[in-house]
This record gives sequence, structure tokens and C-alpha cells, in this order.
Amino acid sequence: MFVRVIGGHGGVGPGFRATSYLIDGKVLIDCGSVASGIPIEEQTQIDFILISHAHLDHICELAYMSDNCFGLKGKPFEVYANGPVLEAIKTHLMNDTIWPDFTKLPSEKNPTLKFNTLIPEQVLKLGDYKITPILVNHPGGACGFLIESKGKALIFTQDTGPTEKIWQYAKNVKNLKGIFTEASFPNALSKVATDSQHHTPLSMNEEIKKMPKDIPIFLGHLKPNFQTQLYKEIEGLGDSRITILGQDGTTFQF
Repeated sequence: MFVRVIGGHGGVGPGFRATSYLIDGKVLIDCGSVASGIPIEEQTQIDFILISHAHLDHICELAYMSDNCFGLKGKPFEVYANGPVLEAIKTHLMNDTIWPDFTKLPSEKNPTLKFNTLIPEQVLKLGDYKITPILVNHPGGACGFLIESKGKALIFTQDTGPTEKIWQYAKNVKNLKGIFTEASFPNALSKVATDSQHHTPLSMNEEIKKMPKDIPIFLGHLKPNFQTQLYKEIEGLGDSRITILGQDGTTFQF
């Protein structure tokens, strides 16, 4: 599997894109930067979109992506999310007030988006991919994802604070190749991280103890205004498994 980090940050600014991971050009996890981060032609090649939760930095460019690809695909983007997440998107974004409802455009028979409800811990088969959504500790029914394809598996857990269930799954997955998770705030803002259900480097250091050993860990969702400090604190953990997702546009092969 190829994982393209279109955007891996927990905020937006010059040189910083919000969360969007693209797997093999076909499966998109979150829509924080997909419309501005890759060419429209590549956007049209995406088949499946997994939305972890409804916070703006994970859904905002679903609006622009729909507009970019309107009438170009011949079939809808299949969008999958937990029920409360889909309801939030329908109510607060694709509501014909904030943005057009692209589940009805160009027409109800030929829409740009088709919404599908995920059920946590119920396996979903999408093309060559087996997807298991797992609830994590973040507001609004947020899910992480176990994604398996061709004998390999990856875990994605952005956003989350300290959580349990997904690591129980991870320890039972054969051929797990990587864990993508987060460290949003520096250690000095531990209360903010706790209150918003995110991680600091120190809390992530404790979280790593729950994970299967010897698996590469990719830490993203760094807040742009704290990236320099976060680099220092993450590097200070001294864990050789960790790769910091501080530069967007990178690709990893598994």
C-alpha cells in the first residue's frame, strides 16, 4: 500500500495542510486538504472517502472537492462515516445554505456524493480493502480505521486522546505495517490536550505502551503554531520507531 500524506497537520497556514491521507490513489481518509493538495484529475480517481469525524479540519475540503469534480466522474464518491458524523455533515455543511447538497447534484440519480453509514467494529469490504472502523476517544462519534489489503494492514487514529479499543485490535492484526496517530499539542498544554481529547508527546509516550511492539509509528496532526516545539519534544522521546509528519506531500510505501 502507498500512503500519500496530502496533509498531516492539525491546522492550516502557509506550508501547513489539514488532514487528508490517500491510499493507493483510491481510498481517502478525511478531507482537510484534498481539494487544494492534489490535482483535480487525481481527485476524480478517488473511489472511497472515509471520514473519521466532523471537525472542520477533517471535512472542509469535501465541499471544494465536490465542486471540483462535479459532473466529471460518472459515478459518485462513496463517502463512509459513523452515523453522528454523517448527520453533522448533512446538517451543518452540505445543507444548501453553507454549501450545496452534492448528494443531489448534478441530479439525485447521478450525484457527486453518496453517503454510507459505518457501524463501529463492523467490517466493510471496499474493492481490494477491508475496513474496520473503531471508536476512539474524540468528540462526535470519531472513529479510527484498521485498513487491510493484500496481506498488509495499517492503523489510522487521528484524532484521539488516550484510547483502548483500537490498540486491542492492533495487537491481533497479522502483518501490521504502520500506525498513523497524533501529537497535537506541546507538553506545556497538556490540559488543553486532555480537554480537547488530543495528545501531547508525553501522553503519546504512554499511549505507545498500549500498541504492538516494533511497529513503525507516524505522528501527525501537529498544530502549526507549535510544530518547532513538538519536534523537539517528540525527538526527545528517543523512540526510533517514530516518524514525524511535519512535511506535507510525502508518500510512504508498505
